[in-house]
Amino acid sequence: MPDLHFTPGPTALYFTVEEHIKNALKQGITSTSHRGQVFKDIYKECANNLKLLMEIPDDYHVLITSSANEAWERIILNCVEHDSYHLSMGAFSSRFFKIADDLQRNASSLIVEDGTVPELGQIKPSTSDELITICLNESGTGAHIPLETIYELREKFPDKLIAVDGVSAVPVYPIDFSKIDTLYFSVQKAFGLPAGLGIWIVNNRCVEKAEQLAAKGKVIGSYHKLPEMVEKAAQFQTTETPNILGIYLLSKVAEDMLTKGITAIRREIDYKSAIMNMAIDEHPNLRHFVKEDKWRSKTVKVAETDFSSKKLIQYLAEKKMNIGTGYGQYKDSQVRMANFPTHSKEQVEMLVDTIAKFKP
Repeated sequence: MPDLHFTPGPTALYFTVEEHIKNALKQGITSTSHRGQVFKDIYKECANNLKLLMEIPDDYHVLITSSANEAWERIILNCVEHDSYHLSMGAFSSRFFKIADDLQRNASSLIVEDGTVPELGQIKPSTSDELITICLNESGTGAHIPLETIYELREKFPDKLIAVDGVSAVPVYPIDFSKIDTLYFSVQKAFGLPAGLGIWIVNNRCVEKAEQLAAKGKVIGSYHKLPEMVEKAAQFQTTETPNILGIYLLSKVAEDMLTKGITAIRREIDYKSAIMNMAIDEHPNLRHFVKEDKWRSKTVKVAETDFSSKKLIQYLAEKKMNIGTGYGQYKDSQVRMANFPTHSKEQVEMLVDTIAKFKP
């Protein structure tokens, strides 16, 4: 049996990726010009497939970045002149605040305890805040902020731009894009692709904000200014030489997911999530780090251990199943397990059955 990777990212490749890589090599995709028609067709197909899969409105732009991390910087430079407000519920969501601070914005942050999420009544941006940033799925803690909370923020603060970190969440969670202004993700998690590509989805409110800042003489980037990225994307091009193979693979995997059906994919995720939760609940030496069921991520499960987590990680590795360590300070006291579309029901059933037999 080949090794199974339940690591939270990079994770197991989507099961069709190997064949798509072979086809890309046969077709010379890796040697094609990023200014030629072949690449334009690849970008167009990728954007169209993502719009269909994720129900992205036609007036939102699908842009290419190097990573989700890059999107943090792009959003601050292009969408914030002075003040931003960040919901911090773990290591990854906290980094957005740090980026804003590094870029010398007046950034404020609502910090909640790890394993919890901000509740609507706690979220109080100031009148001067131009942007609210939200992490839909905190990969470090396994916490998920309910979509309803995000949508209610749009109702409460219609004048503020809302940016959503969709890493490890999309395309699993169905998002109403009319309730947000921008969303970004990287491909090495729920899309099951090699790392090295980010997708940044923006509406025209973001573009208009960037144009206003540029008109004031503000620095909104160098080679990656939002208005120029949108202008290039309208022609299915990029300002730089992009990760052409990554874009091609994303297009093909999105097409595969469309063929399978996003409803079927989400139904499988729900089933696998339920049996993973049950495995943690029923094991005498494991506990959910996220105590509230409504806040538990479907796609990244985090369990506390009352023993060194290395023991469980090694036990599973010997059986060719790889899971993740806890993140940061939790490295030796937690494990993280991914539940992405690439993980079949049978694979997850094997994982939970094996965990049930483990004794520290």
